[in-house]
Amino acid sequence: MKIKHIFFDLDHTLWDFESNSKATFNKILKDNNININFEKFLNYYKQINLDYWRLFRNDAISKEKLRYGRLKDTFEKINIQVSDQVIHTLSEDYITYLSSFNKVFEGTYEVLDYLNKKYTLHIITNGFSEVQNLKMVNSKLDVYFDKIITSESVGVKKPNPLIFKHALEQANATAEESVMIGDSWEADIMGAKNFGIKPIYCNFENQSVGESVLSIENLLDLKKYL
Repeated sequence: MKIKHIFFDLDHTLWDFESNSKATFNKILKDNNININFEKFLNYYKQINLDYWRLFRNDAISKEKLRYGRLKDTFEKINIQVSDQVIHTLSEDYITYLSSFNKVFEGTYEVLDYLNKKYTLHIITNGFSEVQNLKMVNSKLDVYFDKIITSESVGVKKPNPLIFKHALEQANATAEESVMIGDSWEADIMGAKNFGIKPIYCNFENQSVGESVLSIENLLDLKKYL
């Protein structure tokens, strides 16, 4: 069956989360007069944040625990004493300013212009609705997409099959005529594949991939397959 619909993940796929997160932390740590080894902080935060998101994806923690815990654990790792009040302030500031930094991956607009002429494009994201919508508007990505499906709006997160079911229903699409493009092997690739949607893996860090799945090293590689 001919492909008609393309579903994209947002963070780490189109929107350069690491660069924008780094810029956000650079601002809010200075604003709150926290003097630390910035690169050391980021190195620990990156893995801790991934671990917390994995727990959140599996419904093991709340949104509030995610936002607070990832910061508290990072400060503890680098042996910096920060009060709970300051951590809560930083947590709120992070969400407030994150969407004001809007670097996207190289080739994002070019490939979206290319695909938009041939397919109907959509977003499926596990991010928080209020933040993801602002990211898309501020980075001028919103104009490319028909449906924007957030896990908060559905009540389940990728790789739960219900979010893919909901996305297909919203887009008036079938699995056979759809493609899912994302960076998370568990959430995007296996989630889509298990639901019968063809996945394309954004393997930007050249991870070893055991299974036979289409993968790209940069977004412009999509032109080879679509």
